[in-house]
Amino acid sequence: MTTAAAQLAGAKQVCTALSYTYAQAGVEGFLHVRDLDTGAEFGHGADTQVVLASVFKIPIALEYARQAASGDLDPARRHTVTAAYRAGGSGTDGCAYDVEMSARDLAFMMMTISDNAATDLLLDIVGPDRIRATLDELGFPGFGFSSCAALDDDIREELGLDPDRSLDDQLAYVPDERLLALRACAPGTSPSSTPREVTALLAAIWRDEAGPASACAEVRDIMRQQVWQHRLVSGFPEPGVRLAGKTGTDFSVRNEAGVIEYPDGKRYAVGVFLRTSTAATRQPLADRAIGRAARLAVDHLRAGMT
Repeated sequence: MTTAAAQLAGAKQVCTALSYTYAQAGVEGFLHVRDLDTGAEFGHGADTQVVLASVFKIPIALEYARQAASGDLDPARRHTVTAAYRAGGSGTDGCAYDVEMSARDLAFMMMTISDNAATDLLLDIVGPDRIRATLDELGFPGFGFSSCAALDDDIREELGLDPDRSLDDQLAYVPDERLLALRACAPGTSPSSTPREVTALLAAIWRDEAGPASACAEVRDIMRQQVWQHRLVSGFPEPGVRLAGKTGTDFSVRNEAGVIEYPDGKRYAVGVFLRTSTAATRQPLADRAIGRAARLAVDHLRAGMT
Protein backbone atom coordinates (compact mmCIF):
# COMPACT_ATOMS: atom_id res chain seq x y z
CA MET A 1 0.00 0.00 0.00
CA THR A 2 1.39 3.43 -0.92
CA THR A 3 1.92 6.08 1.74
CA ALA A 4 -0.96 8.14 0.37
CA ALA A 5 -3.24 5.11 0.35
CA ALA A 6 -2.22 4.20 3.90
CA GLN A 7 -2.95 7.73 5.06
CA LEU A 8 -6.38 7.67 3.44
CA ALA A 9 -7.16 4.29 4.97
CA GLY A 10 -6.03 5.52 8.39
CA ALA A 11 -8.21 8.62 8.16
CA LYS A 12 -11.22 6.53 7.16
CA GLN A 13 -10.65 4.26 10.15
CA VAL A 14 -10.61 7.24 12.50
CA CYS A 15 -13.79 8.64 10.95
CA THR A 16 -15.48 5.27 11.42
CA ALA A 17 -14.33 5.14 15.05
CA LEU A 18 -15.54 8.68 15.64
CA SER A 19 -18.95 7.88 14.16
CA TYR A 20 -19.21 4.88 16.45
CA THR A 21 -18.15 6.94 19.49
CA TYR A 22 -20.77 9.58 18.75
CA ALA A 23 -23.49 6.98 18.10
CA GLN A 24 -22.76 5.21 21.39
CA ALA A 25 -23.18 8.53 23.22
CA GLY A 26 -26.30 9.50 21.25
CA VAL A 27 -24.73 12.70 19.89
CA GLU A 28 -23.74 14.38 16.64
CA GLY A 29 -20.09 15.41 16.69
CA PHE A 30 -17.73 17.81 14.95
CA LEU A 31 -13.97 17.88 15.51
CA HIS A 32 -10.71 19.43 14.45
CA VAL A 33 -7.17 18.73 15.69
CA ARG A 34 -3.96 20.40 14.58
CA ASP A 35 -0.32 19.73 15.40
CA LEU A 36 0.93 23.11 16.58
CA ASP A 37 4.48 22.50 15.37
CA THR A 38 4.12 20.72 12.03
CA GLY A 39 0.75 22.06 10.93
CA ALA A 40 -0.61 18.55 10.34
CA GLU A 41 -4.35 18.41 10.94
CA PHE A 42 -7.33 16.11 11.05
CA GLY A 43 -10.98 17.06 10.90
CA HIS A 44 -14.40 15.45 11.01
CA GLY A 45 -17.05 18.05 10.15
CA ALA A 46 -14.33 20.62 10.86
CA ASP A 47 -15.89 23.41 8.79
CA THR A 48 -19.41 23.00 10.15
CA GLN A 49 -20.81 25.98 12.03
CA VAL A 50 -21.20 25.00 15.69
CA VAL A 51 -22.60 26.73 18.76
CA LEU A 52 -19.66 27.75 20.94
CA ALA A 53 -21.44 28.20 24.28
CA SER A 54 -18.76 29.22 26.82
CA VAL A 55 -15.93 28.45 24.41
CA PHE A 56 -16.58 32.04 23.24
CA LYS A 57 -14.90 33.18 26.47
CA ILE A 58 -11.45 32.42 25.01
CA PRO A 59 -11.24 35.65 22.94
CA ILE A 60 -12.52 37.66 25.93
CA ALA A 61 -9.62 36.30 27.99
CA LEU A 62 -7.24 37.05 25.14
CA GLU A 63 -8.40 40.66 24.86
CA TYR A 64 -8.04 41.12 28.63
CA ALA A 65 -4.46 39.80 28.45
CA ARG A 66 -3.58 41.95 25.44
CA GLN A 67 -4.81 45.10 27.16
CA ALA A 68 -2.99 44.18 30.38
CA ALA A 69 0.23 43.62 28.42
CA SER A 70 -0.07 46.93 26.56
CA GLY A 71 -0.85 48.93 29.72
CA ASP A 72 -4.36 49.83 28.54
CA LEU A 73 -5.76 47.95 31.52
CA ASP A 74 -4.52 47.52 35.08
CA PRO A 75 -4.88 43.80 35.87
CA ALA A 76 -4.75 44.56 39.62
CA ARG A 77 -7.50 47.18 39.59
CA ARG A 78 -10.50 45.95 41.56
CA HIS A 79 -14.03 45.77 40.19
CA THR A 80 -17.32 44.85 41.83
CA VAL A 81 -19.58 42.03 40.69
CA THR A 82 -22.97 43.46 41.63
CA ALA A 83 -26.46 42.00 41.47
CA ALA A 84 -26.72 43.47 37.96
CA TYR A 85 -24.32 40.76 36.77
CA ARG A 86 -25.28 37.80 38.95
CA ALA A 87 -27.78 35.19 37.72
CA GLY A 88 -27.13 32.28 40.06
CA GLY A 89 -24.49 30.20 38.30
CA SER A 90 -21.01 29.11 39.35
CA GLY A 91 -18.44 31.31 41.07
CA THR A 92 -19.34 34.94 41.68
CA ASP A 93 -22.46 34.38 39.56
CA GLY A 94 -23.96 32.48 42.49
CA CYS A 95 -22.78 34.75 45.32
CA ALA A 96 -25.44 36.26 47.58
CA TYR A 97 -23.65 39.58 47.96
CA ASP A 98 -21.39 41.87 45.96
CA VAL A 99 -17.88 40.56 45.31
CA GLU A 100 -14.84 42.70 44.60
CA MET A 101 -11.86 41.34 42.69
CA SER A 102 -9.14 42.31 40.23
CA ALA A 103 -9.57 42.26 36.46
CA ARG A 104 -7.07 39.40 36.35
CA ASP A 105 -9.12 37.35 38.77
CA LEU A 106 -12.29 38.01 36.80
CA ALA A 107 -10.52 36.44 33.81
CA PHE A 108 -9.35 33.58 36.02
CA MET A 109 -12.88 32.88 37.29
CA MET A 110 -14.32 33.17 33.79
CA MET A 111 -11.94 30.61 32.33
CA THR A 112 -11.39 28.15 35.17
CA ILE A 113 -14.98 27.68 36.36
CA SER A 114 -16.88 29.45 33.56
CA ASP A 115 -18.22 32.19 35.86
CA ASN A 116 -20.84 34.06 33.81
CA ALA A 117 -21.02 37.14 36.04
CA ALA A 118 -17.24 37.54 35.89
CA THR A 119 -17.48 37.12 32.11
CA ASP A 120 -20.00 39.90 31.66
CA LEU A 121 -18.18 42.33 33.93
CA LEU A 122 -14.87 41.63 32.18
CA LEU A 123 -16.60 42.04 28.81
CA ASP A 124 -17.72 45.52 29.91
CA ILE A 125 -14.20 46.35 31.10
CA VAL A 126 -12.33 45.36 27.93
CA GLY A 127 -15.10 46.41 25.54
CA PRO A 128 -16.91 44.26 22.94
CA ASP A 129 -15.64 46.50 20.13
CA ARG A 130 -12.03 45.82 21.13
CA ILE A 131 -12.66 42.05 21.13
CA ARG A 132 -14.28 42.21 17.71
CA ALA A 133 -11.40 44.28 16.35
CA THR A 134 -8.85 41.80 17.70
CA LEU A 135 -10.66 38.80 16.22
CA ASP A 136 -10.92 40.57 12.85
CA GLU A 137 -7.24 41.54 13.00
CA LEU A 138 -6.25 37.93 13.68
CA GLY A 139 -8.36 36.66 10.78
CA PHE A 140 -11.38 35.33 12.67
CA PRO A 141 -14.29 37.52 11.50
CA GLY A 142 -16.76 34.66 11.93
CA PHE A 143 -15.87 33.90 15.54
CA GLY A 144 -18.88 34.88 17.65
CA PHE A 145 -19.18 36.02 21.27
CA SER A 146 -21.77 37.65 23.48
CA SER A 147 -22.57 38.60 27.03
CA CYS A 148 -24.13 35.79 29.03
CA ALA A 149 -26.94 38.13 30.14
CA ALA A 150 -27.88 38.83 26.52
CA LEU A 151 -28.16 35.11 25.83
CA ASP A 152 -30.32 34.61 28.92
CA ASP A 153 -32.56 37.52 27.93
CA ASP A 154 -33.02 36.01 24.46
CA ILE A 155 -34.09 32.70 26.03
CA ARG A 156 -36.60 34.48 28.29
CA GLU A 157 -38.05 36.37 25.34
CA GLU A 158 -38.27 33.30 23.11
CA LEU A 159 -40.01 31.22 25.79
CA GLY A 160 -42.14 34.05 27.17
CA LEU A 161 -40.64 33.76 30.67
CA ASP A 162 -40.82 36.25 33.53
CA PRO A 163 -37.75 38.55 33.35
CA ASP A 164 -37.91 39.16 37.11
CA ARG A 165 -37.70 35.49 38.13
CA SER A 166 -34.77 33.09 38.13
CA LEU A 167 -34.23 31.73 34.63
CA ASP A 168 -33.10 28.31 35.90
CA ASP A 169 -36.19 27.94 38.07
CA GLN A 170 -38.46 28.62 35.11
CA LEU A 171 -36.54 26.40 32.69
CA ALA A 172 -37.19 23.42 34.94
CA TYR A 173 -40.79 23.40 33.68
CA VAL A 174 -40.04 23.82 29.96
CA PRO A 175 -40.31 20.60 27.86
CA ASP A 176 -37.14 19.22 26.27
CA GLU A 177 -38.40 19.74 22.75
CA ARG A 178 -38.80 23.48 23.32
CA LEU A 179 -35.34 23.79 24.88
CA LEU A 180 -33.71 21.91 22.00
CA ALA A 181 -35.40 24.25 19.50
CA LEU A 182 -34.11 27.43 21.15
CA ARG A 183 -32.08 29.94 19.15
CA ALA A 184 -29.35 29.40 21.77
CA CYS A 185 -28.88 25.88 20.35
CA ALA A 186 -28.69 26.96 16.70
CA PRO A 187 -25.50 28.05 14.90
CA GLY A 188 -25.84 31.56 13.56
CA THR A 189 -28.41 32.69 16.13
CA SER A 190 -26.04 31.98 19.03
CA PRO A 191 -22.29 32.74 19.16
CA SER A 192 -20.80 30.34 16.63
CA SER A 193 -17.64 29.35 14.81
CA THR A 194 -16.17 26.19 13.27
CA PRO A 195 -13.92 23.60 14.91
CA ARG A 196 -11.14 24.51 12.46
CA GLU A 197 -11.39 28.22 13.32
CA VAL A 198 -11.32 27.49 17.06
CA THR A 199 -8.14 25.44 16.83
CA ALA A 200 -6.60 28.16 14.65
CA LEU A 201 -7.23 30.71 17.43
CA LEU A 202 -5.71 28.35 19.98
CA ALA A 203 -2.71 27.83 17.71
CA ALA A 204 -2.20 31.59 17.48
CA ILE A 205 -2.27 31.84 21.28
CA TRP A 206 0.14 28.93 21.80
CA ARG A 207 2.54 30.25 19.14
CA ASP A 208 2.55 33.81 20.57
CA GLU A 209 0.92 35.08 17.37
CA ALA A 210 -2.31 36.37 18.95
CA GLY A 211 -0.71 39.31 20.75
CA PRO A 212 2.32 40.11 22.90
CA ALA A 213 4.11 36.97 24.12
CA SER A 214 3.29 37.85 27.74
CA ALA A 215 -0.42 38.11 26.89
CA CYS A 216 -0.48 34.74 25.13
CA ALA A 217 1.43 33.19 28.04
CA GLU A 218 -1.12 34.51 30.52
CA VAL A 219 -4.03 33.02 28.57
CA ARG A 220 -2.23 29.68 28.37
CA ASP A 221 -1.51 29.72 32.10
CA ILE A 222 -5.11 30.45 33.02
CA MET A 223 -6.48 27.82 30.63
CA ARG A 224 -4.21 25.19 32.18
CA GLN A 225 -6.00 25.77 35.49
CA GLN A 226 -9.52 24.91 34.31
CA VAL A 227 -11.16 22.74 36.97
CA TRP A 228 -13.40 20.55 34.80
CA GLN A 229 -11.93 17.04 34.46
CA HIS A 230 -14.74 15.18 32.70
CA ARG A 231 -14.37 15.98 29.00
CA LEU A 232 -11.00 16.35 27.22
CA VAL A 233 -9.11 15.20 30.31
CA SER A 234 -10.96 11.86 30.28
CA GLY A 235 -9.18 10.92 27.05
CA PHE A 236 -5.66 11.72 28.27
CA PRO A 237 -5.14 10.21 31.73
CA GLU A 238 -1.40 9.54 31.41
CA PRO A 239 0.97 11.24 33.87
CA GLY A 240 2.95 14.02 32.26
CA VAL A 241 0.33 14.96 29.67
CA ARG A 242 -0.79 18.55 30.31
CA LEU A 243 -4.12 19.96 29.23
CA ALA A 244 -5.44 23.46 28.91
CA GLY A 245 -9.06 23.92 27.94
CA LYS A 246 -12.37 25.71 27.97
CA THR A 247 -15.69 23.90 28.12
CA GLY A 248 -19.00 25.05 26.70
CA THR A 249 -22.41 23.78 27.83
CA ASP A 250 -25.95 24.86 26.99
CA PHE A 251 -29.02 22.60 26.61
CA SER A 252 -28.07 20.39 23.60
CA VAL A 253 -24.51 21.72 23.44
CA ARG A 254 -21.49 19.91 24.92
CA ASN A 255 -18.08 21.24 23.88
CA GLU A 256 -14.48 21.57 24.85
CA ALA A 257 -11.59 23.25 23.07
CA GLY A 258 -8.04 23.20 24.32
CA VAL A 259 -4.44 22.14 23.87
CA ILE A 260 -2.88 18.80 24.81
CA GLU A 261 0.85 18.93 25.56
CA TYR A 262 2.87 15.69 25.67
CA PRO A 263 6.12 15.09 27.58
CA ASP A 264 7.94 14.70 24.24
CA GLY A 265 7.16 18.36 23.47
CA LYS A 266 4.43 17.72 20.93
CA ARG A 267 1.36 19.97 21.19
CA TYR A 268 -2.10 19.56 19.69
CA ALA A 269 -4.95 22.08 19.54
CA VAL A 270 -8.28 20.27 19.78
CA GLY A 271 -11.88 21.33 19.38
CA VAL A 272 -14.73 18.86 19.94
CA PHE A 273 -18.30 20.10 19.60
CA LEU A 274 -21.35 17.92 20.25
CA ARG A 275 -25.07 18.27 19.67
CA THR A 276 -27.07 16.05 21.98
CA SER A 277 -30.63 14.76 21.66
CA THR A 278 -31.62 15.83 25.16
CA ALA A 279 -31.37 18.99 27.24
CA ALA A 280 -30.59 17.04 30.42
CA THR A 281 -28.10 18.79 32.69
CA ARG A 282 -26.04 15.66 33.29
CA GLN A 283 -24.86 13.83 30.19
CA PRO A 284 -21.83 11.73 31.18
CA LEU A 285 -21.82 9.69 27.96
CA ALA A 286 -21.50 12.89 25.92
CA ASP A 287 -18.81 14.23 28.25
CA ARG A 288 -16.72 11.08 27.87
CA ALA A 289 -17.26 11.05 24.11
CA ILE A 290 -15.42 14.38 23.91
CA GLY A 291 -12.32 12.85 25.50
CA ARG A 292 -12.58 9.70 23.40
CA ALA A 293 -12.99 11.61 20.13
CA ALA A 294 -10.06 13.89 20.91
CA ARG A 295 -7.85 10.92 21.75
CA LEU A 296 -8.70 9.12 18.51
CA ALA A 297 -7.75 12.17 16.45
CA VAL A 298 -4.60 13.01 18.39
CA ASP A 299 -3.38 9.40 18.24
CA HIS A 300 -3.95 9.53 14.48
CA LEU A 301 -1.72 12.60 14.14
CA ARG A 302 0.90 11.18 16.47
CA ALA A 303 1.09 8.10 14.29
CA GLY A 304 1.95 10.36 11.38
CA MET A 305 -1.19 9.47 9.42
CA THR A 306 -2.05 12.95 8.21
